[in-house]
Amino acid sequence: MTGQSHKRSDAITKGPARAPARAMLRGAGYTDEDLARPLIAIVNTWSTVTPCNLHLADLAGPVRDGVRAGGGTPVDFNTIVVSDGITMGADGMRASLISREAIADSIELAVRGHSLDGAIVIVGCDKTIPAAAMALARLDIPGVVFYGGTILPGRCDGRDLSIQDVFEAVGAHAAGTIDDKELDAIERTACPGAGACGGQFTANTMAMALAFLGLAPIGAGDVPAVDPGKKAQAEACGRLVAARVLEGKSARDFITPASLRNAATAVVASGGSTNAVLHLAAIAAEAGVAFSIDIFDALSRETPVITDLKPGGKFLARDLYAAGGVRLFGKRLMEGGAIEDAPTVSGKTLFEEFSQAVETPGQRVIGSVDKPFKATGGLRILYGDVAPEGAVLKTAGYGDGAFEGRARVFESEEDAFAAVSKREIKSGDVVVIRYEGPKGGPGMREMLGVTAALAGQGLAGKVALLTDGRFSGASHGFVIGHIAPEAALGGPIALLKDGDVIRIDAEKRRIDADVDFAARRAGFTPRALKKFGGVFDKYARLVSSASKGAVTIQSSDN
Repeated sequence: MTGQSHKRSDAITKGPARAPARAMLRGAGYTDEDLARPLIAIVNTWSTVTPCNLHLADLAGPVRDGVRAGGGTPVDFNTIVVSDGITMGADGMRASLISREAIADSIELAVRGHSLDGAIVIVGCDKTIPAAAMALARLDIPGVVFYGGTILPGRCDGRDLSIQDVFEAVGAHAAGTIDDKELDAIERTACPGAGACGGQFTANTMAMALAFLGLAPIGAGDVPAVDPGKKAQAEACGRLVAARVLEGKSARDFITPASLRNAATAVVASGGSTNAVLHLAAIAAEAGVAFSIDIFDALSRETPVITDLKPGGKFLARDLYAAGGVRLFGKRLMEGGAIEDAPTVSGKTLFEEFSQAVETPGQRVIGSVDKPFKATGGLRILYGDVAPEGAVLKTAGYGDGAFEGRARVFESEEDAFAAVSKREIKSGDVVVIRYEGPKGGPGMREMLGVTAALAGQGLAGKVALLTDGRFSGASHGFVIGHIAPEAALGGPIALLKDGDVIRIDAEKRRIDADVDFAARRAGFTPRALKKFGGVFDKYARLVSSASKGAVTIQSSDN
């Protein structure tokens, strides 16, 4: 759409036959002037269940004001959120990745069902961010993703805390290094209010990635959730989406092989979450752009980690913002030749945005390509006889060398966590957690409870952990997830046994075992899929491999 002619919303607002639709809209308070303007969805993931999304209702008002000031008419919708932090380690974590598809589907249904002209999606917790981009790509309409921002650090005994510290405190408590009182103090102070989890975990990783992808305005997501300037960013984003609607710039105009590469570069250079591998693959699939997860490995070999952010480093997202934010981070990558210029939803190119960066004197959070915090990037894609379709190794904190050990095999996350809690896992073990993949879970649960408990016992980097499930962005250690094919599909991970010698070589991109897989397969029958009913079973039937983004849209590749 260019100007205000031939709007999508004409299908419900123009002509004698649309009188009933207009009557309903008038009943909802819309005027002739409102209906003459582009109708722009404001999709909110607000909920009182989690601090990540708690404040998003307060941001909707300024977004509405911005849409109106920009020449559009706001139309409000709500969708869901499933909190990763709250469901972690519980049966409800199965719903987390499934919610990504449900959120994208609900946005599509609301926008397409009402023939709306564009959309801005207000996001917080992990899956809401990629889901917003997936929906905009699927709909191929003008749109903006507005991130509600990070939580501020908690404070206990003179140190900053994030939710990562609480999970690791559970492990320390099991190991006897902290007592009930210390665990309680950490629990009560780690999350001081609204905002998404504070390190370079999945939410902040994906918010940064979408800025590099061009769908989120540079700098808008940096501002912490409770910062007084957040509402001004909301109003500006409302104006921005109206401008893109009037201009006719669609989401797919920004999702290109170049912008996806830029987004992946931001992930590896910031030591970001392994979940970005799934999510960028899913966004690319929705946009119809060819994308291989191997790009993360290639980029990690040539791109250093230039931030010192948790979970592998010292600082939190609030500190990144104070140091100069995504603009400064991007400027350093631009200066190092690690990214290429591309258009963004702000109307400026990526390099124009990054050129406006202002560095805070004395900041210690953001380095440079020439002076990195780690010489190679944060992710590796491994193959081998254990993972013929690939697996993801996070190297930002540990795991950029080799590891060999004997397998300790568990059929679920709960079984593994119980063994860790009893201190049955020892240095040199390779913990294998299977039947937690997209189909086998179903829902590909994250293993933060296990990885954090191991870290709390001082075993991060001293044991390896393999799974066909996922890891939280807060996980660190020698952790390998997304192993494909998954156990539920009869992948080699299903054939491993206690005591098998497993060799991991990050440099050679290999994960192998001293196993005669052909002989074991001869007498093997994959375990029947778990049955939960409803959406869980539907998801298990439809979902693709983790190596394809674990999407439910159907294509020749799925």
